Amino acid sequence: MKRALALLFAAVAVAVAGAPAAEAASYRTCAAVDNPYPGTRYEGVDLSRIRALHVARCTSARRVARGAHHKALGLTPPPSGVRTFSWNGWRVTGDLRGDSDTYVAARGSRRVRWVF
Repeated sequence: MKRALALLFAAVAVAVAGAPAAEAASYRTCAAVDNPYPGTRYEGVDLSRIRALHVARCTSARRVARGAHHKALGLTPPPSGVRTFSWNGWRVTGDLRGDSDTYVAARGSRRVRWVF
């Protein structure tokens, strides 16, 4: 009985030790950038669903989304519908196909995703 109880405690300890690693690798939800382009044809369209992985703060993720997207709007869309460029050391890929544009910025293990 004591051996079975010891094995049960060991199994629980292993399960608990593995849980934080899975949680640490999940995306953090950040607030949208409201109306980043006032006075333009994009007025009222937000940068939404901003998600950050291995980024220290949401303010950094929102800055990456805003800055990279501002540069993306100045680039000619490619025929494939997938735009790839660099912004301040971040490698940005934007999928322009469909009703909304989805973007991913990567720098090492850090990732920021957003929708326009």
